[in-house]
Parts: sequence; structure tokens; C-alpha cells
Amino acid sequence: MRMPRRPTALLTGALLTITLTWASGAGVPASAADPAPGVADLVKDLDQLLSDSRLVVARSGVVVKSAETGEELYAQDTGKVFVPASNTKLLTSAAAVDTLGLDYRFTTSVLSSGRRAGSTLAGDLYLKGTGDPTMLAADYDALAAKVADSGVKLVTGKLVADDTWFDDVRLGTDWAWDDEPYYYAGQISALTASPDTDYDAGSVVVSVSPGDTPGAPAKVTTTPETDYVTIENHATTGAKTDVLVNRVHGTNKIVITGTVAAKYNEWVAVNDPTGYAASLFRKALAKHGVRVLGTTGQGATPAAAKSVAQRDSMPLGQLLVPFMKLSNNMHAEILTKAMGRKVSGKGTWDAGLAVTLGFAAKNGVKTVRLRDGSGLSRLDGVTPGELTAYLIAMRSKPWFKTWYDALPIAGNPDHFTGGTLSGRMRGTPAANNVHAKTGSLTSVTALSGYVTSADGEPLVFSILTNNYLSGTPKNLEDSIAVRLAQFRRNAPADATVQLRNQAPTGPDADLECSWLKPAAC
Repeated sequence: MRMPRRPTALLTGALLTITLTWASGAGVPASAADPAPGVADLVKDLDQLLSDSRLVVARSGVVVKSAETGEELYAQDTGKVFVPASNTKLLTSAAAVDTLGLDYRFTTSVLSSGRRAGSTLAGDLYLKGTGDPTMLAADYDALAAKVADSGVKLVTGKLVADDTWFDDVRLGTDWAWDDEPYYYAGQISALTASPDTDYDAGSVVVSVSPGDTPGAPAKVTTTPETDYVTIENHATTGAKTDVLVNRVHGTNKIVITGTVAAKYNEWVAVNDPTGYAASLFRKALAKHGVRVLGTTGQGATPAAAKSVAQRDSMPLGQLLVPFMKLSNNMHAEILTKAMGRKVSGKGTWDAGLAVTLGFAAKNGVKTVRLRDGSGLSRLDGVTPGELTAYLIAMRSKPWFKTWYDALPIAGNPDHFTGGTLSGRMRGTPAANNVHAKTGSLTSVTALSGYVTSADGEPLVFSILTNNYLSGTPKNLEDSIAVRLAQFRRNAPADATVQLRNQAPTGPDADLECSWLKPAAC
């Protein structure tokens, strides 16, 4: 089956074994004139790791600092600008918490205009959103039930979807056109819907299952059930699963081809999530006996409209978990526009990015360019040196623990604990120790965050790698993080560290594991 963004080459060999022997008198970092033996040995060992042949034509910036003192323990290209991929979310998420607050909630409202006469509403019914990415079909059903419970059975006017809390720019600057069908590049709207509790806003799950006999047409269903998308099914039942699910550009026609032997799911971004949400709500109204005579349209809610029903999302402090653990791009962009709306009254990327950039500058990140909130843009740029300074600055924030706990945790298999690091560094000193944000694009990988050394010293680190042409060097990130977890300032001269961790392999090793939706993630 085809998956997006295949790397140009695969890593040969699944297992990386590195033995590092500490020896006093090794190389000295530039920041320490007379370092403790453990610091000098750390520099030597990280230099050895970064001499990997895959990095000969690539660029890798690596910085390690003491989180308590800011002392620089290791630095390679500390001031060079790198594409950070989803490490951008470190900036977006913290700025959102600082600007909106941990208790911030998105509101989805149903309002009415016109007169009520018994069970008849002589006017329009409005569905107004403020960007809630957690709205499921069940939540629209619950809103429809509240409308019915209010006594409304007939609406003589239209159902109007109001997404004016944000602007109507659906896709981020510089996003690749061939990513558009995939849910991790879903369209951004103030009124949207998610198919599951990962809260993949603006997408639908297309499930393809084998028919009853070989050669029979495949069976196709969607979650949620919706007629907003049109399925064109050419897939058949076969001996293997090799399915392509593709949404035709600019439409909601989803074409399915290939063969299927076992159930296969694909998360597909819809075209115009506002219309998608409105269709789910209209269907739910009919289910609860509320008939709308007019068509479904889009527009602004009149100021004099009266509230009929409302649904508030989970607080931002809770939303941080699916957002950061699973590297949810849509959450990042929705929060970016929400910040813009709060600070300047404009739910736009420009307004929201100005807030994030201002927060970043106040907290150590001044050499930076942001084009979006998620890191999908390849024109985003940051330096590893400033990113580590930023991570240190975050530790003084009153909300730091909530934010820190929302970062992926290395080697923890729980979906909403390990997140994008759930399958990495298992069985090493870094497991359940490293809290860090991953980042992945083709030829871009990043890992930045926090680790506690073997001495109990808190460290921060940033590893940003761009332009590699071989298989992904994520296992080098893991090796560095594991080495930091074993770091001692005054290690005995004969101490030996053996680092042994699984190297990512396979055609999709360049992707965030959560984007591929495997059970292990």
C-alpha cells in the first residue's frame, strides 16, 4: 500500500550497537576550560556518534545544556538555522498555554434568529464554531438533542454554518499540494469535526474490508457515517492488502483502488470541514425530529441571535495530551489562529504567528522564522542553541509541569503517554526518562526536550538534522538521548557504556509514528 512521504533510501540493518569507553583526558568542550572528566568524555562520545556516515552530506545541530545552570555541555552548529519540523510545536504549544491559559475551552453554539411559535422556529438556525478540534459526530448529535429538547421541531429557514471566528484560509503557507488528502495536512476551520478521540480534525476514516469471495468488490465504510464524501470503489478482494485511498484534489470524491485481504483504514482529510460539520449536525437534527425546510449555507450569526444549545470542549491543559503526544498538526494550527483571535481579534495565521514569535523572543528564541504552527512548512527555521535556551526558560513557567507531562515520553507503550516516542529507546536508561518533542519530514528529523542524567541532573537537548539522503538517522537521536541519560560528571575512568537500540527501518521510517496510526503508537 502507498503511504505519503517515502524516504529516498532505507537503512540497512535493523540493529545499531555502539560501545563507548570513557577515558579521562578526552576532548574538551569549548564552553568549559577545565571540565569534569564526565563532561569531556561526553563530548568525545557525542562526536563519535555524529561521525556517522549518514551525516557526511547532511547538517546536524546538536546542543546539550544543564537545565539548572545553562552550562553548555556539548555544541555542534549551535547558531545555525535548521528546519525543525514538528519541533515547531514546542513554540506553538507553550505560547498557546501562556496566551490562552490552561483552562481555555473552545465553544460550539447553536443559535436562532426569528420568532418562535410553539415548536416552530420562523427563521434560521445557526451552528457557530470557534475551532474546537475535539467535536465528534456524537457531540453534534448531543447538540441536536438539546435543540429538540428545547421544543423546536420545525425550522422554516436555513441551517447556517458560521465559521467566521477564523478566516477562510484553509491550508498553511508552503504546505505541499500532495499532502492535501492526508489527515495530518487537514484543512483549518473554526467549525470542524474529528472521526476519533485522537481528534484528527477535518478528517474521516475510510475502512476497506474484503468481500465474501476472492475477486468480489471490497466493502467500504466511513467513520463517522457520512454522505459528505463520495466513495468511488474499484478495490477488490485479493490475497494481499495493497490499497490506495485517494481524495481527488479540490473535491470530496474518494477513489479506492487495489486489493484487500484484511481490513485497512485510511484517515482522509475532507475538503471544506465547515460543510462537513454542518452535514453531521443536519443529519443529527433529523434523527432527533427537527426538520429544517431551508438549505444548508454558510455565514455570520446575527448579533441578536438567541442561544439554543452550547458545547464546551475539554480545557487546553487536557487537549495538550493528544496535541503533543501525537504531534497533531491541526491542533497546532487551530491554536495559532485562536491566539490571533484573542490578542488582535483576527483568527488568521499572521496574527497567531505574531503571538508565538513574540513569546519565543521573550524566552530565548530570536533567530527564528515561522510560517505555520505545526512545522509542516519547510521554511520554518530555528537554531538548536536558542531552542535549548527556550526549554530552560519554560521550566520557570507556572504551567510547566502540565506542558512537560504532555511531551512524548521515551519507551512508554501507552498511546497517550509515550506518543510518538512510544516505540523508541525501550529498555534503555532513557525509557520513561526522556520527555521530548519529535519532528519528521522527508530528509528532516528532530528531537528536543528534557532528560535526567545518571547523577540526577536535569539536562536539556536539541538535535536537528536536515538534508540527509540515506535512511533516517533517528536512531542516532536515540543514542544521544540514551547517552545523556547515563551521563555522570565525575564518571570513573574505566566506566563503559554500551548503547544498543533498534534502528528505525521500513518504507515509512521518516514519518511520525502517530501519523501512520500503528497500534504501537
